[in-house]
Amino acid sequence: MSGWEPDVLPGYWQRTFALGPDPDGEGDLEATLVRRGGPGDGADAAARHAVLMVHGFTDYFFNTELADHFDARGFAFYALDLHKCGRSHREGQTPHFTTDLARYDAELEQALAVITQASPARVLVYGHSAGGLVVSLWLDRLRGRADAAGHPSVSGLILNSPWLDLQGPAILRSAPTSAVLRAMGRLRKRSVVRRPSQGGYGTTLHSDYAGEFDYDLTWKPVGGFPVTFGWIHAIRRGQARLHRGLDVGVPNLILRSDRSVREVADPDLIQRGDAVLDVAQIARWAGCIGNRTTVAPIVDAKHDVFLSVPESRRAAYAELDRWLDWYLTNESERHG
Repeated sequence: MSGWEPDVLPGYWQRTFALGPDPDGEGDLEATLVRRGGPGDGADAAARHAVLMVHGFTDYFFNTELADHFDARGFAFYALDLHKCGRSHREGQTPHFTTDLARYDAELEQALAVITQASPARVLVYGHSAGGLVVSLWLDRLRGRADAAGHPSVSGLILNSPWLDLQGPAILRSAPTSAVLRAMGRLRKRSVVRRPSQGGYGTTLHSDYAGEFDYDLTWKPVGGFPVTFGWIHAIRRGQARLHRGLDVGVPNLILRSDRSVREVADPDLIQRGDAVLDVAQIARWAGCIGNRTTVAPIVDAKHDVFLSVPESRRAAYAELDRWLDWYLTNESERHG
């Protein structure tokens, strides 16, 4: 584990976790933990709360507006670029590729250890899209390994449009299709199921197109990364596990759009709505996350509710703040 170094984002720092050889045969794996503020500024030692953010597919941490918001609420802010993603991608590796979502557990737990060593803060875990699925499964396993008590420092979960089921026609979720994915995921795991698009959702985000945000298009290309059989089979196994019911062991907030829109090339047609996932599926499976779940639909929000048009983004932050008010009060009562 290396020390902290300046990040690509001004005012942020990063450290790298060495994870050893890739079980999928793509060299050595590394993950990157990013923090807002320098390691010697003393802010973490004084913080009573921290947040650990995990991105989704074709994504990495860049949303400093969200980090600033958590900081203003008294949270020490951390984000993890998972192995093969964003800052953690290495030459010769297939971006975001894994055949088992449980392999992220090691880097998540290393990140949690770093956060809790820096301060006695209670940790709020945050996951977007595929990252929401990853962290929900991880917390369920973590709780199980801790004799149903969970990790003593993890006290809440926020999910931003979590990927709880496979979107599209029902045939894609049928038993025959699942059998095909299972076979292809084992025999031709790097074969491509879906190639990158010519734009769509990504063009509503980046400032070079029709969006408001600036980020590295190498790490988050406008048309997305290719989807492989091995990776989508891992996602489907994770979703099947979630559908049987998880217990993340902590109160959780699920933010999502109030509607889905069909992804098309014209960004003006998909600025208001989730162009990636079916929000009805999020609503259907939200109860499988665990107890004490709050679901907040955001009018006209995009897939990442915190990258929505300004009025929807303000509404998303308002819902987040309402829940954080409750969360912070509850934590204060529980821990003095």
